[in-house]
Amino acid sequence: MNLKSLLASCKLRYQSWSKRKKTVWWTAIALLVLWANSLPRPLFDTPYALLLEDEKGLLIGARIATDGQWRFPAPDSLPDKLAQAIVSFEDKRFWYHPGVDPVAFIRAFRQNITKGRVVSGGSTLSMQVIRLSQRNPPRTLLQKIWEIFLSLRLELGYSKRDILSLWATHAPFGGNVVGAEAASWRYFGKPPALLSWAEAATLAVLPNSPGLIHPGRNRDALLAKRNKLLVRLYESGKIDRLGCQLARAEGLPESPHSLPQLAPHLVDRAWQEHGPGRWRTTLLPDLQSRVTDIIHRRQRDLASNEIHNAAALIIDLESGRTLAYVGNAPGIAAEHSPWVDIITAPRSPGSLLKPLLLGLALEEGQVLPESLLPDAPITFGGFRPENFYQDYNGAATARLALSRSLNVPFVHLLHQYGVERFHHALKKWSFTHINQPASHYGLSLILGGCELSLWEAVGWYAGLGRTVSHFYRYEGKYDPADWRAPHYLLSDQQEATPSRRLEKAPNLLGAGAGWQLLDIMQEVERPSSEGGWERFPGSRRVAWKTGTSYGFRDAWAVGVSPRYVVGVWVGNADGEGRPGLVGVQAAAPILFDLFNTLPPDGRGWFEAPHDAWRKARVCKESGYLALSICPADTQVVIKTAQGVPPCPFHELIHTDASYQWRLNAECASPDALQATAWFVLPPLQEHYYRKRHPGYRPLPPWRPDCLPAEGETQVMQMVYPTQFSRIFVPIDLDGKASATIFSVAHRQPEAVIYWHLDDTFLGQTKTFHSMELRPPPGPHRIVLVDEAGNRLEQAFVIVNE
Repeated sequence: MNLKSLLASCKLRYQSWSKRKKTVWWTAIALLVLWANSLPRPLFDTPYALLLEDEKGLLIGARIATDGQWRFPAPDSLPDKLAQAIVSFEDKRFWYHPGVDPVAFIRAFRQNITKGRVVSGGSTLSMQVIRLSQRNPPRTLLQKIWEIFLSLRLELGYSKRDILSLWATHAPFGGNVVGAEAASWRYFGKPPALLSWAEAATLAVLPNSPGLIHPGRNRDALLAKRNKLLVRLYESGKIDRLGCQLARAEGLPESPHSLPQLAPHLVDRAWQEHGPGRWRTTLLPDLQSRVTDIIHRRQRDLASNEIHNAAALIIDLESGRTLAYVGNAPGIAAEHSPWVDIITAPRSPGSLLKPLLLGLALEEGQVLPESLLPDAPITFGGFRPENFYQDYNGAATARLALSRSLNVPFVHLLHQYGVERFHHALKKWSFTHINQPASHYGLSLILGGCELSLWEAVGWYAGLGRTVSHFYRYEGKYDPADWRAPHYLLSDQQEATPSRRLEKAPNLLGAGAGWQLLDIMQEVERPSSEGGWERFPGSRRVAWKTGTSYGFRDAWAVGVSPRYVVGVWVGNADGEGRPGLVGVQAAAPILFDLFNTLPPDGRGWFEAPHDAWRKARVCKESGYLALSICPADTQVVIKTAQGVPPCPFHELIHTDASYQWRLNAECASPDALQATAWFVLPPLQEHYYRKRHPGYRPLPPWRPDCLPAEGETQVMQMVYPTQFSRIFVPIDLDGKASATIFSVAHRQPEAVIYWHLDDTFLGQTKTFHSMELRPPPGPHRIVLVDEAGNRLEQAFVIVNE
């Protein structure tokens, strides 16, 4: 071979070697990339259960995974006893090998040759994790090689403790129990951290053959395996001799335990809002159990009146943490909808919104706590509100109207404040179920003609308490975050510190009006068992409000103390009304049962925000700013309140010296005129007010020789029907229309009134000015004239039902 041929040959050989080298190189790179990306992400794509735990990690409730398996999410750590038992039984060199144990392979090979069949695979825990992640494919040589390949990769990407946790989370433990934590609860009714050595060893041997060896069958085989493991733990120095003997003497678990379900409705809510996972809640398990017992006991008493559902919510006022959450009474029959979470359900609030309206009116200065509001029959465009007991005060202070939950004064107040404005405020306060325009609700909004949830109601009352308690802490400023919804997850915890958004003025309701609301709501008369509470120095001070929806379908009670807010709802989930289903009778006793089970507040009452008020002269009788002629007292008014109205009820009149007759310059000399400030209510209000206030002095009549001046104060007012009324008259059994009682109020009851209907004289009345009439269907006009010539006309329409 000449030199040229030799060089050509060498060149060909070099090129061939270089080509093979590149092939090997690229093959190695490809294998490395394949190896690096061989593990699926995530490693396990199986569905998990939902776990609710308390702040310390104690299980409160759980919901099974969507595939019907009790498969808990991976815990933060594995208890030492359980970890040692698992490693000793499954893979004793686990902490040292790289994912594959050659010694275990050799042992397995010998066993398989000796037995003539596969009895051991020599799999490490790492290899078992890979196999579990692939959902136990068929056992083949190629599959085993692939598992080895992936287990080596697993060891590089995960710590040993992570791998052990993955195995303990996904290994089968018999039946539909997957994972050591789920097995610990199902078989022993306790968390893994509380397992004894015998219990830990039992769980460690179960995944070896979960279908064959199970606490419910093959108990002898299971016991033998467990005891053998205990001996191994003793021989390795993990437990002492006595501990081993005592552990071997323990029995095996009997029937599976039910998982804790302290708050089943909160579990369902967390599932809907957050999905599967391990969630730490703010609930206090002991308090949750006590509240559940109280609801259960009270509901059994209510069931005698066919009232089947009840719910309770307790939150910490400062932080908004949910401390107890009972969405429905436990143990009720399926036909009464026990699964319905009443805490989040939209229901009619009855009178629960009255403090909100009064607070806004106080904040703006439209009324003061002692201001008189009308409390007499009235009709607003066909809407005729009535008080619960269908009686009237004529005029009632705002304080009395709230403490006794009078309907008519609050309808007047809403009419004065404006439905649109109040509706806007409710939207800003995040009452999400009020989702119709203001015109849809009208004046009935204040009497429960809308819907809200117990969750929202308790959140608002908590915001009220926080706004007052933070006034001096925030140096007279306001944190908008004080008005926020409660929360039940620790991850949603908001620190009880001011945000960076402190504002000089409140958004809607400030501390001055808020404190006045809380002060008034303390005066609400408590249930009989709590009567006279103020006489005992150790009694808890609670500001509270009840609500009863139309048709007796919902009974509410919400209470606020400086530390807690408690809300209660009672009724039927299907909306069926029941007699006696009223807030003060059905919900209030539960409210105070719950307050009595809570720890003491540890402080007195909310500090009065004096810097939010200013002093003003207020009329003693009307509660509005005093006129110069009013008997006055010094009271506090919200500093920012503009245009507090002056007293509308005092008039300067002239009488004789004995105050028996009214006079004027037309009939008396100036020396005979006695100028006197007189407290005068409209006739209709006066009609009812005099019954409850014997000291009220009606205007004296005009002396017979005196004529009232033009524009004289109204002396007569219809009690029923009111202006522009449509009177619906029922038909009796005999087919005839029922009678309608017409009634009028006169400042001088002894006056004679002459009655005319459609120009027909009907008769006269004295003292008791009422008359029973049966006008035919259609429009009519009634005219009343008293003996002094005062005239009152009223139009109405009769409609037969």
